[in-house]
Amino acid sequence: MNLHGWGRYPIVDAQVTQVQREASALQLLENAQSKQQVLTPRGLGRSYGDSSLGDHVIDFSLQNRLINFNQESGLLECEAGTSLRDILNVFIPKGWFLPVTPGTQFVTVGGAIASDVHGKNHHLDGSFSQYIESFRILTGTNEVLECSADQRPDLFRATCGGMGLTGLILTAKLRLRPIKSSDILCRSIRAENLEQLIALFDEHVDSPYSVAWIDCLKGGAHLGRSILMLGEHAEDGPLQVAGDAGLTIPKLFPGELLNHTTISAFNTLYYHRSPKTMAAQRMSYRPYFYPLDSLNDWNRMYGRKGFVQYQFMIPKTSGANSMRKIIEAIAASGKGSFLAVLKTFGPGNNNDLSFPGEGWTLALDFRFDDGVLELLDRLDEMVLDVGGRVYLTKDARLKAQSFRRAYPNWEKFEATRARYGAHGRFASAQSLRLGLL
Repeated sequence: MNLHGWGRYPIVDAQVTQVQREASALQLLENAQSKQQVLTPRGLGRSYGDSSLGDHVIDFSLQNRLINFNQESGLLECEAGTSLRDILNVFIPKGWFLPVTPGTQFVTVGGAIASDVHGKNHHLDGSFSQYIESFRILTGTNEVLECSADQRPDLFRATCGGMGLTGLILTAKLRLRPIKSSDILCRSIRAENLEQLIALFDEHVDSPYSVAWIDCLKGGAHLGRSILMLGEHAEDGPLQVAGDAGLTIPKLFPGELLNHTTISAFNTLYYHRSPKTMAAQRMSYRPYFYPLDSLNDWNRMYGRKGFVQYQFMIPKTSGANSMRKIIEAIAASGKGSFLAVLKTFGPGNNNDLSFPGEGWTLALDFRFDDGVLELLDRLDEMVLDVGGRVYLTKDARLKAQSFRRAYPNWEKFEATRARYGAHGRFASAQSLRLGLL
């Protein structure tokens, strides 16, 4: 069948097998080894590029049972195919929330571990793996091993952020966060340029959650104009699950509607509709954490060719001027998107391939058209030259030499994979492109 990631680029012909129980995963691995097949794990397909694409894809989205929960400690044990949405739907009414969440709830726990996802609170709370007590993984040696920061730490550090290349995650134990309300108190502040935005991030560094929409098409004195959105959990109010999306983007949506003129007009309207400073407003958790989940199949907006999401981080030590130069290059290209988000990162962790590091991260979409790949190659060089890196979960086109510069622990990662029999057993279109065995 034809299969793609959330960006709808690239598309591959894949054989897809669904796994529902642990025993079937064990049997599947044995059969694949006898046939010399290489397996690619996949959850809900929300990684943007080709990290969950391959010749033989294993779909874990039906392996989604909740196994055990400790109401006193908030420790949840679940199968790896359990979605973040499932967790929220069950545990918000009980007064618990995810400790870290990406920009969509339609992600599996296994996928969140494999990407070591981050959220709007990384500057204070770090990434997803820091709340994983342990997980069980089926390795290429046909062993089911339990891993944690203390037990088989080499495999734990390689798997968290390892893009599914160390084995098949079966179950995980995750520490949830207590909340008193499902509502978020959100305050918006308008910034006239990038320098003002960086100063606002620093001023509000103690805000539990922070994220900025940024206009990547505006240049000159207003380059980087943006809206900073600060958030915190309300101390009182309902504990209720948000409703599902009501709108769906049609399959034949003309991607040509998203061009420099329309995006520029949208950005101007969106920026000026926001007051310079907005007092805290109460809202449900979903529009703050998952604004795009309110629109089913929003990835169709970019048309049949799809799009490439590009997310990079640059270290704080390189200075805000480095971010300015990169945004200038994006603005000059005329290819920036209205889905541009900037966040701050706190210190990174010691996982082999985890993306965050202390600094800033910018994520934006590029409709797949002429010149986009060449532009992204130029941006790679600018990012790498200041010690930054590109997020593998969003990647669909990074070159092997750029990957090795961005992730210097890649050889350590490969050595761990070799120890646990992953070479020739688990791979993806992305890993082969990046030169991993």
